[in-house]
Amino acid sequence: MTAQPSGLAAGFVLPGPPADRETFQGWTQWRLTRHSFTPAPQVTPAQWRAMSPRSRQLHDLHRAATHASLAFQETPMSAAAARLLGARIQGNALKHTPATRAGVMISGGGYQGKTETACEVAAAFEDQWLALHGQLNPEALAGTRDLHAPVAYAQTPVTATPKSICQAILGFYSAPAARAWTLPQLVTAVRESLHDHGTKVLLLDDITRLRMHREADQDALDLIRSLMSMHVTLVLIGVDIPGSGLLAEGRPRPHGTWPGDALATQTRRRFDLAELGPFRYGTPGGIAAWVTHLAGLENQLRLLKARPGMLTEGPMPEYLFRRTSGVVGLLERLIEDGCAAAIATGRENLTTALLDDIDLSVSTAGRDPAAGEVPAIPPRAVRRAGKPRSTVFDDHGHQIGRAHV
Repeated sequence: MTAQPSGLAAGFVLPGPPADRETFQGWTQWRLTRHSFTPAPQVTPAQWRAMSPRSRQLHDLHRAATHASLAFQETPMSAAAARLLGARIQGNALKHTPATRAGVMISGGGYQGKTETACEVAAAFEDQWLALHGQLNPEALAGTRDLHAPVAYAQTPVTATPKSICQAILGFYSAPAARAWTLPQLVTAVRESLHDHGTKVLLLDDITRLRMHREADQDALDLIRSLMSMHVTLVLIGVDIPGSGLLAEGRPRPHGTWPGDALATQTRRRFDLAELGPFRYGTPGGIAAWVTHLAGLENQLRLLKARPGMLTEGPMPEYLFRRTSGVVGLLERLIEDGCAAAIATGRENLTTALLDDIDLSVSTAGRDPAAGEVPAIPPRAVRRAGKPRSTVFDDHGHQIGRAHV
């Protein structure tokens, strides 16, 4: 192939303003463009060497954008959650009975891909639903022009109250919500927005920010359950939902028992629970799934000296698992930082020696560590001073110096 990265404009590589999925416009922008990024082309060292200095600079920028925008990869865990969620959303949307629609809870640790899995399934449903109805709201009143929003997404406020949850949902539709409104007025506005916009799926992220020992949060959960009577599939996403108390109502009796099976299981009976955990490395099947996932990542990388098996052969699979505990978000961060270091240093491939020098860290912006939204990072092995690390089993790739690429 003949690589022509010199034709790339910086605007093609550099991202625009990030889509805010908590608004209708932002969600629509993300849904329509979520698969539109074009990775950098694969080039050989000879092709890279033949480029002009500016073309090489643009190509390296495009490679950096590719490594920072790795495509979402399905895992066995996310596939199971997606099947459950997709079936529930479709089944509920096609129901003709007035019965309350069952919801779904997506539970797992931080950086496990819970939000992206749920959003991808919901976006695929919306694509199909809009195509089925010619982009129009089949339930709209004649003469009205309300936006058709089959899916709505909102984040649970850090300090959740019934009012703040209502305001977050109304914010998706840019619906007015005066501070002086009472809770009944806000609830009425939410119900009207869900109905008028033809919403079939309501995603509430970070639901475990609700602390069930607080009375206000128990009231917020009651409000959330009441929305299920609007014939909407309610999808709650959070860290360790079973351990949060959401499924048990958070209302223990003085002696630690529950006030009756009917009350204590209201939430449990109305929701299906999907667990989205990390990869496991203790069985042949778990190891095979991990290596398959690494192969998918390897195919997306654009390092000039990369070779088949760079992430999947030798000690690398076990090393990457040890550094990330099988958490997909931590793995992607390590690979992204490793690729940046490989390009900057001219090594242009990933080895355990290169990754040993990278301190893995994650951003806490917009996340609540107290709710478990930030995962624990496995400690990096520390080399002993004065004693070089053995590199016998390291894969150093092709020994081509940067000056000769």
